Amino acid sequence: MDNDLRFEPVTAERWDDFETLFGPQGAFYNCWCLALRLPHAIRTKMAADERKAHMHDRIKAGPPPGILCYADGAPVAWVQVGPRHDVPQFNSSRTVSRPLEEGDPDDPSIWAVSCFFLLPRLRGKGMSHRLLSLAIDHARRQGARLLEACPIDHVKQSKSVTLCIGSTAIFDAAGFETVARRKDGRPLMRLELQG
Repeated sequence: MDNDLRFEPVTAERWDDFETLFGPQGAFYNCWCLALRLPHAIRTKMAADERKAHMHDRIKAGPPPGILCYADGAPVAWVQVGPRHDVPQFNSSRTVSRPLEEGDPDDPSIWAVSCFFLLPRLRGKGMSHRLLSLAIDHARRQGARLLEACPIDHVKQSKSVTLCIGSTAIFDAAGFETVARRKDGRPLMRLELQG
């Protein structure tokens, strides 16, 4: 299957593919990948179509907030990767993903991998590792100096919603190092991309 895969940054021209992948439920319970973009109090008051419109506007505005994976021409997976400032809730002082230094969210060279979504038939086949590898390459090409993530150590069931933030194991395998641990099972991890 790997030979049939194609990966593309999600742009306005690829919105229909993004929408197809996320389906009528907007991926995880109509999240539309807004969990780290908008405060919980605002996001939960939005109707599903408002969330979808918000993400549509974000993709249309550019730059691409992530990468789509295609298999045999159809969209099958997504990884959200971009500067920390593009996912404001990743920087909230109340979250386990909060930055190490106060200025980190404003530093355009510090990026974050913050969400994965793949069709159920692709789970358990190494796709998350492949998506992370592409996210690393993309961040490096765009001039990122550091790439951070806040994955989860253990997932009891493979269909758990927590898979959207990624497993610590895939970040370990990619060379990320734990730089903070504010909650058991949720390390803040970092990979140096330059130097």
